[in-house]
Amino acid sequence: MSEVQSSFQQALIGNRNMEDTNKFLTKLKGCYFANTQLNLEFLENLDDFEIRDDDVFIITYPKSGTVWFQQILCLIYFEEHRKGIGNLETVERIPFLEYFSREVDFAERPSPRLFTTHIPYYLVPRGLKNKKAKVIYIYRNPKDVMCSYFHFSKKLTASATDNFVEFMNLFLEGEVAGSLWFDHIKGWYEHKNLFNIHFLMYEEMKKDLRGSVLKICKFLGKELSEEDVDAVVRQATFENMKNDPRANYDNKLKAYFGIQKKGTIGDWKNHMTAEQNEKFDMIFQTKMKDIPLKFIWDMNEE
Repeated sequence: MSEVQSSFQQALIGNRNMEDTNKFLTKLKGCYFANTQLNLEFLENLDDFEIRDDDVFIITYPKSGTVWFQQILCLIYFEEHRKGIGNLETVERIPFLEYFSREVDFAERPSPRLFTTHIPYYLVPRGLKNKKAKVIYIYRNPKDVMCSYFHFSKKLTASATDNFVEFMNLFLEGEVAGSLWFDHIKGWYEHKNLFNIHFLMYEEMKKDLRGSVLKICKFLGKELSEEDVDAVVRQATFENMKNDPRANYDNKLKAYFGIQKKGTIGDWKNHMTAEQNEKFDMIFQTKMKDIPLKFIWDMNEE
């Protein structure tokens, strides 16, 4: 393994030892960030970042369908992407707000600007609270998030535990990039009145992609023809994304580290014991009792 790959691996998640965790994660205002390509100076001054009225922000907790939704948004916004004639990769069209090359100047990007971020609600630029720019929050059932995160970190992090029990403790303690899942989703939901925000469930997109695309277009004020909607839905399937070099992140994961993302609903059943599931349910019910968002835990669930 090369030094660059090793550095990339180590940055995604810490281990149980807090001293080691700090080697790979940076904590800013209560939230953990992976160190790789993290622009800390930019983050520390993010409150002053100038927001445009037509900016669009994808907000997710890690492993919640981020790359998939980046592709969907690219297909909705860019005709050349939809028609397969543009060569720009998805991550270039919709860059991460906190993880990017210092050569990128967001102020020079043409409108509408599309961004992706894992940041909590309290770290976003204050201009986002004028309710003009749009925010789409993609959420996924946290059991599948945790299991997907476990596989991801196990493959990509030399220091991460390969023990699921230990990882579950890390996840439930918030000692991973993105910090505590419960804090992230509750923070955004409880402060939704501050933003022009639409919540969309990952599992709903999996079950009814076309219906989800239509909801997204309505929220964004994007009027696509039936033909264009069909093109978005067709190209946004996991099978077609796998063969699209512009959705390069998954391709690189597979090529370098043997990871192939499937995004299966209910995969947590293949990893969690009955005791672990009971423990998770108790924590979920306690922390999410006042959050009326719907969750789907199984593919056969209506």
